[in-house]
Formats: sequence, C-alpha cells, structure tokens
Amino acid sequence: MGPVKTRYAYSADVMVAYQVAGSGPFDVVLTPGTVSQVELVWDIAGVAALFRGIAEHARLIFFDKRGTGLSDRVAGAATLEERSDDIRAVMDAVGSERAVLFGVSEGVPMSVVFAASHPQRVSALVLYGGKAREMWAPDYLIGTTERESRRQVEENFELTLTAEGVEETMRSGAQMASDEEVAAWARMFRYGASPSTVEELDRMNAAIDIREVLPLVQAPALVIHQRDDPWVPIEHARYLAEHIPGAMLLEVDGNEHLPSRSFVPRLLSAAVPFMVDAVSREETPEPESVLATVLFTDIVESTARAAELGDARWRELLSQHHACVRRQLSRFHGVEIDTAGDGFFARFDGPARAIRCAQAIRDAVAELGLSVRLGLHAGECELLDGKVAGLAVAIGARVSARAAAGEVLVTQTVKDLVAGSGITFDDHGMADLKGIPGQWRLYSVTRS
Repeated sequence: MGPVKTRYAYSADVMVAYQVAGSGPFDVVLTPGTVSQVELVWDIAGVAALFRGIAEHARLIFFDKRGTGLSDRVAGAATLEERSDDIRAVMDAVGSERAVLFGVSEGVPMSVVFAASHPQRVSALVLYGGKAREMWAPDYLIGTTERESRRQVEENFELTLTAEGVEETMRSGAQMASDEEVAAWARMFRYGASPSTVEELDRMNAAIDIREVLPLVQAPALVIHQRDDPWVPIEHARYLAEHIPGAMLLEVDGNEHLPSRSFVPRLLSAAVPFMVDAVSREETPEPESVLATVLFTDIVESTARAAELGDARWRELLSQHHACVRRQLSRFHGVEIDTAGDGFFARFDGPARAIRCAQAIRDAVAELGLSVRLGLHAGECELLDGKVAGLAVAIGARVSARAAAGEVLVTQTVKDLVAGSGITFDDHGMADLKGIPGQWRLYSVTRS
C-alpha cells in the first residue's frame, strides 16, 4: 500500500479531512472516537495495523470529524446529527454509494444514527467499544450518574492541559500498549483537539441517547467489546447487541479501550470475515422504512381569519404563507410531503435542522400577521412512493395539535437526538396523544 493522501470533502459549509486506503471490492467507512488526526494516526502501531488489515480486503475511508484533527474547527461541539452527516459527505466525495460502517468508541452512535437514517447506503455495521447512552436513568441502570459524569469531565479537562496528563489518560485506555504506542496516542490526541474542545465534546457525548434509534437499524451488525474495557463497561455492548435487531455480540478477553497492536489481530479476525460475509450475502432492495423527523405546521384560528378577511384576501395571504414555509424548507433541506389547507407536513434527515426550520417558519409567517403551531417527532417512518407514513407520522401530527400558538413542541426522542446542539427546552410533562398508545413526554423549544 502506497502513501495515503489527505483530501477534503464539503459537509454543508464545513471542510472534513479524509483519507482513502486500499482498493478492495467493497467500501468500509471507519468512524473514529472523540478525537482523531488522519495523518498522525498512522504513527500509532495498533491503529496502523487495523487500517492496513481492513485495506487488504476493502477500500478503507476514514476521516476527522468536524471540530477535530485536520477538519474545520466549529463553534462549540458539533452535534451528533451534524457529525453523522459528515459520513455522507465523505462517502459522496469518494463516490461510495454503499459501505460497511466501522464505528469506534464515540463513533458508534454516529454510525448507528447514519445507518438508521440512510439504510440504502449501509451494508453492515461493526461497532467497537461504544454505547447507546452514557448517563444513568431509571431504565438505564448501567449509566454514569450526573455527579460522576461532571467529575470525569473536569478531571479529563485537567489532564488535557499537559502532555503528561494526556499520556496518563491514554495509558489508562491502552494498558497493554508499549510506551511508544501510548506516546503516539497522546501526540495524536493533543494535535487533534484543544483542551476546551475536548471538554465540549465530553459534555456533548454525555448527553447522547440513541436508544430509540437502535431498533430501527436494518443492516447486519456485529458488536465487539473487550470484557474489561476500563472506559466503557461491557454492559453497554450487551445493551447495544440486545436492542439492534439481529445483532451479534462478541465479547473478547482484554482490558483495553484503545486497541493496541497486540489486540488488533483479534479485532480483525472477527471483523473482516463478518464484513466480507455481510457484503457477499447482501441484497439491496429499496428500504421499507427509515429514521426521519417529521414536522407538522398549522395556522392558528385560520377559519376566523378567513371570515375576517374574505375569500380573495385570505387566498392571497395563504399563498404568501405557503411561499414563506417553502423558502424555509428549502433553506433547511426539508422535504415537503403534503399540504392540506393551511398546514404543511414535511420530512427531515435530522431533528436539529427540523427544529431550526420550525422556528424560522414561525418567525417568517409572523411577519405576515399569522400565528402557527408546530409539532415534531423522530422515529421509524414507512417509505411509500417517496413519501413517509406510519405511527411516527401520526405522532407528529398529534404533537402539533397540542402545541400553543407560536410554540414548537417536540417529543422526548427529538430532544435526545439533538444533544449538544445548544437547543434548549421546557419540559411539558407527560401527555396523552389522541389515538396513540401510552403517554408521551413533550418539550417546548425555548432557544436554538
């Protein structure tokens, strides 16, 4: 394998650094952990061995997530939605229509979200050292308490302030690695992100919760985890494997999180046959469902306004309203699905964009003297002739109906998926949604 060059792909207005190694019959996109640097990772013996091992069988594509490594710096920590979209940008740049996603550590939730949102582009998933959620919850007892999480973030920040502290951190995650390998990990980490960036990423990662997304994965999945991983307890891997349909779990003896050179042969011996077999067996029918965010809008007291203005003036105002909504949908990459009277139904690939679009619609139509209510939900949507349908769509419509004038109301799933976006919410508590089983926790968007 000859020298590997760093190239750049545009993901919206952000440049994402990536490299391509090998030229095998299928593509593997490796999604890295919290911090990477595509050129310095080759100095880490374990990572270089992993890359070369994959590149012997496939075309390997790997990249630095926005805000880290050689990719563009961004304000604050990039959201899970934005970073998952970087996968699409890199795949498009290299002409990869479909690939195996190999998620490592914090790259696991990114890979899962992308696989659920773009099932037609994912052949299989390999998930190493990851988790669906970090924080403890009554229904997720294996998580970290809020106090412990804050302490870990503070300690990690202090350690990143010195070269010795970073090396100490890397040693704790790669206990079987040589001193040279640990030093290479530390050098890559320090060049990949500043201490403040690491702190922001740690806080954002602590808020991630993709549990609702796991059942929506359609690709074959292999979860690999070292039994005594010091950073991510094995119970997190068991949870992933249990909740991704048909996923296989491989628990491997070991006490590392960062794969050292001595461990990589075992990782490759499990991952490569799985990837080769999954690609050889795959059929590529059009997916029947997809993870999507649905948005419903409705003009408040439209009947009264129509009676007040008269038919001709109301039709003119309604036309201006429709133009406003469509401008914002285009701006935020929303897809108009249907228009019924004075309301819109649209679909988005990501919930943060959907929320920001909803607020932009509300503000734009307010200039026309109109008030709208808006509701959003993210979930599994059936694909029917380019449109979406199913329970998730019905939930979105019911949420919109409960919104007050000028309010953007969302479900818990939407809130969980926009962790780190800077969007804030007021908790509206539990609610019954007409015709929908169970109770649903709703939130009102306060700032985006």
